[in-house]
Amino acid sequence: MDFPVTQIPEKAELEKAELAQYEEKPASEQSEEFTWTEEEETVVRRKLDKYIVPLTTFLYLLCFLDRANVGNARIQGMAKDLDLVGVRFNWVTSIFYIIYMFVEVPSNILLKILGPRFYLPLLVVGFGFVSMCSAFVHNFEGLLAARAFLGVFEGGVMPGIAFFITCFYKRQELYLRVGIYVSAASLAGAFGGLLATVLARIPEWGASSMRIHTWRNIFFFEGLITIIAGLLAPILMPTKPEETWFLTPRERRIAAARLVSKSGADENEKVELHHLKRSMMNINNYICAMGFFFINITVQGISLFMPTILNDLGWTATKAQLYSVPPYVCACVIAIFIAFVSDKTNRRGIYLSGFMLLSITGFSILRWATDPNIRYMGVFFITLGAFPGGPGFLSWGMNNAAGPAVRAVSSAYIVTLGTAGGIVATWTYISKDAPKYHTGHTINLSGQIVVLLLALVGIAYCVWENKQRDKGKRDHRLNGLSEAQIKDLGYRHPSFRYIT
Repeated sequence: MDFPVTQIPEKAELEKAELAQYEEKPASEQSEEFTWTEEEETVVRRKLDKYIVPLTTFLYLLCFLDRANVGNARIQGMAKDLDLVGVRFNWVTSIFYIIYMFVEVPSNILLKILGPRFYLPLLVVGFGFVSMCSAFVHNFEGLLAARAFLGVFEGGVMPGIAFFITCFYKRQELYLRVGIYVSAASLAGAFGGLLATVLARIPEWGASSMRIHTWRNIFFFEGLITIIAGLLAPILMPTKPEETWFLTPRERRIAAARLVSKSGADENEKVELHHLKRSMMNINNYICAMGFFFINITVQGISLFMPTILNDLGWTATKAQLYSVPPYVCACVIAIFIAFVSDKTNRRGIYLSGFMLLSITGFSILRWATDPNIRYMGVFFITLGAFPGGPGFLSWGMNNAAGPAVRAVSSAYIVTLGTAGGIVATWTYISKDAPKYHTGHTINLSGQIVVLLLALVGIAYCVWENKQRDKGKRDHRLNGLSEAQIKDLGYRHPSFRYIT
């Protein structure tokens, strides 16, 4: 991989010894002879973890917080003030995911063109502004419009952050980092319940024509916090490994060179039509996308409706908000632990299938148990089993999608198909089924069983495909290709092996 002179930091920033290393030989020769120790790579990876993981986790936490706060606002008086009778609340949540789904792939293509440093923070500022403006809506139609605009800005965040992380980490390092940032969803659920309880108690304030109180405080202040964070994010966010501000010049070279794939794919390649086609033809993408779809029915549904479900157990609004915190905290810890173990063992499907047994148990409890405390225990099983699934399927898909352009499209493609599960989620729990919600629990129970089967199918497919390549049955793909075309094969290259 070449390192053009234009990518080398200014000479004034380099130590003399490191500058001499750059100028001693042509860039192409330097790249071929450049080596590093395992200890140096560990130092680089830890520095990346120190800055990139907390930043991406915090940004996604804000994203999920501004998405799910409508559930907290609902039981703090919004449903009554805006006359959200019948299925109106379901439409409010559904319109968000409908818009969200169609934004993801175009947004990731823009991200690849414009770079993440300013594009991702722009999205954060955008959805923060929309969330803040939601505090001023007066009717169902206004809230519907606000949620639609929220989908426009939030649609690119999850796949965008996922692709951003793949630009700095190896395949076997992805699940832990993706798992940590996606676990922000469960952190947002826990933090959202606490924050909503506090914000709803702020005394009424504002102009006489527009008083801000209870649920309006939730939207206003959470949106304001998000805007400030989005404006500050570009200060910390790097663009790519070789331009990472917190690494030394040598560490930048290591950070970039360690990511060069066996096929030699260019990390800076542009997204072209055949990359789109290749993403659509990847069978593993469909398995992961469908798994993400059914996981999302549960994750998004529980995130939106948990306060309502707990409130309908006979608990007060404040108690329901506070009791929503422990399941999310436990889910966050377990999701990160599973991501860590999965990266260490370089396996995906076995953990996804195993933890589905917990969520299946949880929905069985909610479907048939009657005691409120036992049903609350079922919520713990659901969050522990389902929340690790999102980062699991997303990282599994990105692991098995190469090169970089295909990976960018695939991450958005998987999340796009998976987002359709969010649309279904908004209709699983409707007011006429309260307080037992038999229909919603049955839908989710069935979905988790399907996820279990998809994980097993994914394992079987990846094992089979790897065996075909071991036998040389994919070697014909190299026939008649130029060196550039061979490098562009990505996951179709005969030497590429799927992670199971």
